[in-house]
Amino acid sequence: MFLFLVFGLLNLIGLQGNKFKDLSNNNCIRLTPQLGCRGKILDRNGEVIVDSRISYDLAVMPSGSVQLENTFAAISKLINKDVKDLRKSFNYGYFSPSVPVTVARNINLSKVIAIEQIRSDYQGIVIQPTPVRNYPYSSLGSHFLGYVNEIDRWRLTKLKDYGYKTKDIVGFGGVEEKYDYYLRQEQGGLSVEVDHRGRFVRLLGFKPPRNGKDIQLTINLKIQKIAESSLGERKGCVVIINPNTGEILAMASSPDFDPSLFVNRSGSGISNLFSNSSAPLMNRAISATYPAGSIFKVVVSTAALETKKINQNTSFLCQGSAIIGRSQFKCWNTHGMQNLIGGLTHSCNVFFYKTGLLTGALNIHDYAIKLGFGHNTSFELPYEVPGFIPSPIWRKINKFQNWFDGDTANLSIGQGDVAVTPIQVVRMMSVFANKGYLVTPYIVKNIDGRDISKYQTRIEKLNLKISNIELIRQGLRRVVSEPTGTGNVLSSLPVSIAGKTGTAQAPPGQPHAWFVGFFPYEKPKFAICVLLDHGGPGYYSCLVGKQIIDQMSKEGLI
Repeated sequence: MFLFLVFGLLNLIGLQGNKFKDLSNNNCIRLTPQLGCRGKILDRNGEVIVDSRISYDLAVMPSGSVQLENTFAAISKLINKDVKDLRKSFNYGYFSPSVPVTVARNINLSKVIAIEQIRSDYQGIVIQPTPVRNYPYSSLGSHFLGYVNEIDRWRLTKLKDYGYKTKDIVGFGGVEEKYDYYLRQEQGGLSVEVDHRGRFVRLLGFKPPRNGKDIQLTINLKIQKIAESSLGERKGCVVIINPNTGEILAMASSPDFDPSLFVNRSGSGISNLFSNSSAPLMNRAISATYPAGSIFKVVVSTAALETKKINQNTSFLCQGSAIIGRSQFKCWNTHGMQNLIGGLTHSCNVFFYKTGLLTGALNIHDYAIKLGFGHNTSFELPYEVPGFIPSPIWRKINKFQNWFDGDTANLSIGQGDVAVTPIQVVRMMSVFANKGYLVTPYIVKNIDGRDISKYQTRIEKLNLKISNIELIRQGLRRVVSEPTGTGNVLSSLPVSIAGKTGTAQAPPGQPHAWFVGFFPYEKPKFAICVLLDHGGPGYYSCLVGKQIIDQMSKEGLI
């Protein structure tokens, strides 16, 4: 009897040990995760811009290597994916013996049906319905929306105390990143006991998943479509805001990108985005700086009037150029005698060279800062850059160089070291649309049904003299209304427009084209900024602005 027991024990341990070990491993608790849906992103009128759809993912349970290879061989034929790729996905995604490992994503329904037919022959195959981001308008608004992807190490280190885990899907850029805490869903799932054949034995626990919170933006989807369509394939951006509140109505940046590339894990497509020299992932409205060019003349006008260095009657003679120090500074045309209104209307460089020299670089710098340049606008989306406004003090401290009259002349027409963002420019123009108030741009008005716009709206009174504002407004109106105005191409539109054009030199390439304005002139509801990156003279940005405003008028949006 003793020998019989010994031989029986040796048989169980030695000859059939691996078999019973596999059976024991398979007779265990299995966790089946269930995800809720990420919150929707809506426009100001409740139209869905981003929501979720169901993706069918194929997962396998970790088991013996022979069984896995057989399973991979069977499913590779059904989903047209190489066994090596399946094995690679399995090794990358392995987390725990009790957690299914996703090896293929976004399988179409016909393949799901085919896999279901062989599930009884191969243990451990799991079809997981997973909610993923859906973009019904493809790349529309991609820069202010952002995209979602698997959490990276930097974010995981920063956010692990807030419940974020390895392989979580999180937002990158735009609203998706800034409001990820509200948008993200809470994972639930089933805890079940299965036998050695993988068959259900009993339910041990269930935690229902929770959907993320919906977010409503200030964006008007119709205006956004018009802005992106008008910008087309040109490199640049368009920003349209409500000058009285700071609400962003449209924000288009080109080139753009399709956020679904990250959902579908398109390796080559994603690589092309990051290697593209045109930087399609960059939101040019807030993350790119440009020389201001002639649009900066509005700042110089404000500084000169407020410091009483000039008045409405002050005039200078433009003969096509001006000698400043030992250098000749040119104007783009010969304008004759020009006052402030004429200087703005014709964008006369000579008038502003001389006005800037009277006003002084420090005063120009200070009023530029007051009008919102040189620092962030406090816009809520991430990766806004502050831009830069030079000054004599900065030059002395940082470059150990003196400041000359030629530097003031360059500053007076927005060249030299001046660097601004389009959102700063449209914010500055809003001051003259609303007659003296600096607004803070914002893009989210509602979270989970709770109106937060009253907390977002921040308006600062600048205490500028109303007579000075009205004088500059007259000049901005004549830019469009006068036949010789630099923005006269906009005069044929059915709405009254005021604004300023700009041609910012950016050698060795073409200059940057600017147009910034507001409309209707009598009671402004919109402020617009059009920037064409290396797009040539400001005339071309006026053409884009004209197309946008004309289409808005035709669709009854003004």
